[in-house]
Amino acid sequence: MTNLYRDVLNRIPTAAIVVDRSLRVRYMNRAFGEYFRTGKMRGSLRDVTGCGENEGECGAGVRCAYCPLRNLFLEVAAEGKTAFRKLILRSGEEGLALRMKVEPLGKLLLGTVDNAYETEIAQEMYSAQSIQQRLLPPATGKGGTPYSFTYIPCREIGGDLPDVYSVGGDTVGFLADVSGKGISAGMLSAFVKAGWDRSDPSPARALMGLSAKFRELNLDERSYITAVAARISAEEKRITYCAAGHNAPILLKGEYGISEIDMPAPPISNWIEDFRYEDRTIGYRAGDILVLLTDGVTESRNAAGEEFSLERVEAILQRSESAERFIERLKSSLKDFCGTFSDDITAIAFDL
Repeated sequence: MTNLYRDVLNRIPTAAIVVDRSLRVRYMNRAFGEYFRTGKMRGSLRDVTGCGENEGECGAGVRCAYCPLRNLFLEVAAEGKTAFRKLILRSGEEGLALRMKVEPLGKLLLGTVDNAYETEIAQEMYSAQSIQQRLLPPATGKGGTPYSFTYIPCREIGGDLPDVYSVGGDTVGFLADVSGKGISAGMLSAFVKAGWDRSDPSPARALMGLSAKFRELNLDERSYITAVAARISAEEKRITYCAAGHNAPILLKGEYGISEIDMPAPPISNWIEDFRYEDRTIGYRAGDILVLLTDGVTESRNAAGEEFSLERVEAILQRSESAERFIERLKSSLKDFCGTFSDDITAIAFDL
C-alpha cells in the first residue's frame, strides 16, 4: 500500500513534502521536486529547495533565522496545529512566491503548496519570455545603417519578430508577424528565427527558403507568416526589398514627403503552392528614413473602437527628424491612444 500511496501522490499537481520534527525531509512528491528544480528528493529543507545558504548545516546559516519555510514548520511543530502562510522563497537564482499549508501528521509534518502548478507554468512562461527577448536585436544600432525599433507584445509571449543584421556590407531589416497569439505564436516566431537565411543577400530568395521550410511543417490553413525584408546599400543609395503578405506598407520619408511602398504578395502559408517572391529596388537620398512596421501598429484601437491608422503613423514620421525620434514618438502616441494592446506592436526605423 505504501508504494500505491506514493504513486498516487506523485500523480497529483499539488506539491507535497513530509518532514520530521528535526525538519529532515522524509518524502516529497514529484510536483514538489519539479517546483523547486533542485533534483534532490531527500536531506534538509536547504537541500530540496536550493535556498543558496551554504554555512554549516540547514538552520545554522545567517539567513536561516529569517527563512519563512523553516519558521512555518517550526511553528506547527511547536503549537501542534495547522498553519497557512504566503511565502517568498529563494530557489537558485529565482524568487518563488507560494501559498503553503503545514499540518501535523503524528510525528511528522505535512506541507502542501496549493498553487505549485500555476507557479510552474508561470516559471515556464518567464523562461520562454526570456528566451524570446534574446532573439531581438539591440534596441538601437550605430554600426552600418543606424536604426531604432520598438517591440511591445500584447501577451507574455509575442508573435512578431524584428531583426537587423549585415550581409555583404549592407544592412538588412527583417520583420515577421506570425498568426495566433501567446505560446503557439512564440513557437512559430522561433521557427522563423531559425529558418530565415541571414546569409542570402536577396530578400526574395530568403523568403522563398523560409516558405519551403514552412511547408515542411504541414500546418493547417490557419497558420501563416507575413514578413518583409529590406537590404539597404549605403554605397549605391538603394533599397532592395520584398514582402510576403505584409499588409502594412514600407514607409520612406524623403524631402518630397512620405512614399508608401506596397508589394501585393501572399503570406508564407500553405494557401498557394510554389508562389515566387521577387525583389524590387528603390533609390533614396541621404537623410531619408525607412520604416518597417506590423499591422498591429496601424490597427490598434482605442476604447471607442477607432483605429490608430496609417495616417497617424505618417503624421508622426513627417515631423520626426530621425529614426530614434520617430520610434519614441510612435510609442508615446500609441500608449496615449490605446492604453492597452490586443495585438503585438513592432516597428523598425532606419536613418539612411
